[in-house]
Formats: sequence, C-alpha cells, structure tokens
Amino acid sequence: MLSVLIVDDEPSNIQGLVRYIEWRNLGYENPVTFESGEEALEALGETKFDVLISDVSMPGMTGIELVAKAKRIHPHLQVLMISGYNEFEFVRDAIDVGAQAYVMKPLKLAEVSSRLSMLRGTLEKMSAINEQTRELEKKVSESMKLTKERFVSDLIAGIAQADEMLLSWYQLLKLPTLEQGLRIIVFGLDHFLSSGKEAKERVMLGGLFRKTIDIGLSDHMASNLFSVQTEADEIVVLELNHTAEDKALIEKKIRFIQEMVMEQFESTVTIGCSRISTSWQEVPLLYKEVRFTMAQSRLIEDGQIARFEQLDTIEFKDYRLREELMPEMIKLMEAGDAVGVGQRMKHMCDLLLSKEPVSFSYVQAFGMSFLSELIRALKWGGKPDEENNILMWRQLLDCGSTAKIIDVLVEYVDRYMHTDKDEHINQQRNLIRKVANFIKERIHENWTVKQLSEQFNLNASYLSVLFKKEMGITISDYVQETRIKLARQLLQDPGIKIYEVAEQVGIQTSAYFTYLFKKIVGCTPQEFRNYHYTEVNTVD
Repeated sequence: MLSVLIVDDEPSNIQGLVRYIEWRNLGYENPVTFESGEEALEALGETKFDVLISDVSMPGMTGIELVAKAKRIHPHLQVLMISGYNEFEFVRDAIDVGAQAYVMKPLKLAEVSSRLSMLRGTLEKMSAINEQTRELEKKVSESMKLTKERFVSDLIAGIAQADEMLLSWYQLLKLPTLEQGLRIIVFGLDHFLSSGKEAKERVMLGGLFRKTIDIGLSDHMASNLFSVQTEADEIVVLELNHTAEDKALIEKKIRFIQEMVMEQFESTVTIGCSRISTSWQEVPLLYKEVRFTMAQSRLIEDGQIARFEQLDTIEFKDYRLREELMPEMIKLMEAGDAVGVGQRMKHMCDLLLSKEPVSFSYVQAFGMSFLSELIRALKWGGKPDEENNILMWRQLLDCGSTAKIIDVLVEYVDRYMHTDKDEHINQQRNLIRKVANFIKERIHENWTVKQLSEQFNLNASYLSVLFKKEMGITISDYVQETRIKLARQLLQDPGIKIYEVAEQVGIQTSAYFTYLFKKIVGCTPQEFRNYHYTEVNTVD
C-alpha cells in the first residue's frame, strides 16, 4: 500500500478527502494530514511518503515552497496540487518545482481519485524500472564474458581512456596492474565478403568462427585473455600480463586455429599481433597498427601471422595523417569545435615531426595536400575566400623550413576558427536580441517557447539553450522580470489600479501578480506603491 500526506489550511477540505476517497481500493493507506506546510515538511524529514497532496495557497509556507523543499528531500515524491480557480497561475510555478498533477476547487471526488490512480501507476512504473535495473546489474555482474566484451570494445573505440572510466572498469572486472604489459591479437577471416556466400551462410560462418577461436583459446580465456567479435569476420583478443611461457603456448594455439578454420571452412585466417604496451590508453593505437599491418600482409599473401615488427612505421604514419587525422580535423573545423581542433592540430604536428628523419620535401608535400583539402572543404563566411587562399598558397611555397610550413598551416586553421566563431557569435547575439525585443514589445501577450521558436524558425530546445547562454536567464525568467520591471514603472501612476497593472503586463489574476511581484521585488505591489516607488528604475 502507498503512503500519502495531505496538507491544507482548511480542515473541511482535509476531512472531505479523508472521509470520501476510497483510499484502500485505490491502493493507498489512510492518509496522514497536516494544516500547515511547516508541520508537513517536518514530517517529510522523518518519514518517507509516496504521494503529497497540497493546497497551493496557504498562510506561512505556501504549497509551492513546500513542494520545492519536499522534492529536495524525496526526489521521487509524487505531488498533487489543489488550486482555486483564481489561483490557477500558481500551478505553473508548482509544476516548475516538481508537481505532477493538479485539481481545481471545488474538489470533485472522481477527479481526485483519477489523479491518485495516475500517480499510483507512475510509482508502479518507477518501481518496475528500478527492479529491472537491479536485475540488469545482477546479470552484468554474473555475465563476465559479456562485460569483458564491452570492456574490449570500449578500449578499442577509445571510450575507456578517461581515468574515471578506467577506474570503474578496474572495480567491475578486478583488472590487474599491467606489470608485464598488454598486447592485442586480431583474427581476421580472409575474403569473407567476397566469398560468394549467401547472407545466412555468412551469419553461420561468423558464429562458427567465434566458437572456433573460443575453443582454441579455452585454456586461457578464463584468465587474462579478453575477447570480442568486432565484425562477423574479425575477433579481437586482449592479452594481459602473460609470461614468455604463456606467449609461446598462445603462439601454438593461434596456428592451431588457422589450421582448424582451413580444415572446417576452407578459409584462411590472417592474424595480427601488436607490440607490448603498458598503457590502456594506447589500445586504440595498437588496434590501428595491427589492422594496418594485416592489410599490408594480405597484399602479399593471405593466412599469415602479421607482427608489429613488420609494420612500416613511415607508411602507417602517412596513412594516419591523410586518412584519419586530416578528415577528423576538417569535421571539427566545420563543427566549430575549437578545443577539438587544437588537440587534433597538435596531434597532427607531433605525428608529422616524428618521422625519422624528418624530410622537408615530405612535410611540404603534406602541407600542400592538407591546404588543398582545407580549401576544398571549408568556406569563409559561407563562400570561398579566394584572396586569402591565394595568399596562403604563396606563403606555403615560400617556406624554407619544416617549422615554417607548420606555422602557416596553424595560422590558416586559427584564422578560420576565429573568423567563423566571431561571426557565429554575432549571429547568435543578433538573433537573441530580436527575440528579447519581440518579447518586450508583446509583454502583455502570453507567448509560449514553442510559439516563439515557430516565429523565429528555430527548434524550441535550441532556442531555450541559446537564450539562456546569451542572456544568463531562461525565457520564462526573462518574461517574468520584464513584466515586473514594467509593473514597477506603472505603479508610479496612482491612477492605475493594481489589477489594471496586472492586465497591462500580461498577468491574468491580481493574486498571481501579487505573488510574483513579492517573489521578485520582496514586497507586495501596494507596499511598493506606498513606500518604494521613488526608487523605481524605468524600463529599458
């Protein structure tokens, strides 16, 4: 049975709810009741309740204040607000602080019962989700094979490189320290996609391929070998802290796997073995090195064991510069990611200069190629900047050293990023200025964020984020502050009644206007008119 707390300063309302709602049939215990927000808050601090029913307008602590504080104590507390017709605008603030539902006075028992059933359904769904989460956590803990596969996949993709993420994996898998280091072994079926087999045959072959490797390495898989099938024709094995004796045994087993696959499926397997590393962060690079070595080996003959010692480091670095880092750099520049561009540019320069020996002609050729790609892919201010591009070409051709070539490329990238960023910022500022002026000119109207976004042809979520970023406050807060600024000015004229001020600033009821004014200014409109109007700053 669910527990419920009712708070209302009118005892007759409480008695009616307690007496006439069929609590047991709705799945609730008999409710606990209080007549003030202060008493209810104290009870919430001592006891956990499932549902809170509160009146909006109460002396002392209002229902809105109670809900805000109750939600901080019990975030999953379900809240049903009771509001009088003239207090309806209070409900907006109540929903902002976490209320899930509301009913209007005079209360209708059927409507209250319907809302309670809805809240019970929400709590049951939350309970089911929590139970499913606990079951999933249990399955993950029990299924170490699945967990290890995810770990290897994250390592290869570079997802598990952050210290916090690695720490969580250490705790989950009880990973050893890399005293003897790690290496990667990649098994790849040759000509898998060009074998002429149907889709069903490929699926079966991929599954049998995995089983063959699991059987072949079964003596070691339970210790410090983690594996994952990255593709139907590729399996990656992570080898941790194995001794020379362990490595010799695995060497025999991988040759045995090649023989088994040939015998059973008449297919060759190319196997790549990485260098040994003592860093988890190097796993993505190890994987790329192995894949490149295997590709080079297959150009000569299928079914080989490709080792790191066979890697042509110059060709591999050239491949990474042209096929990996250069396209990534352009994407980041197009996205305006200044931090990412800076990191990639440093990485690219470090890799470029790490060639032994560093050849000026190679760096110059790469610089020409890189500049060509930048000019082809990027536009300045929405169109090609021919004058600037010609200037950059001349500067690059006039360079007499490797360092100067790099300086020219860095200057081009920096200038593009700053030009694009400044223009983008100015466009955003102009747009938000238009939105703010639009709101101010129509402050007596009630425009929703969705309506504003449609007016300016923007996504509603994007407009909200952009407005908060530029103005420092939400659209809703800006509307409220603008209304109160105008109200402060109007209140200087004693000929305008307070309810007329509320109407002119777009607030429908005097009660809500008084509540909002006091919330922002610190006193009621009447008190402000009587004592503070001389301090008013006029609206911009």
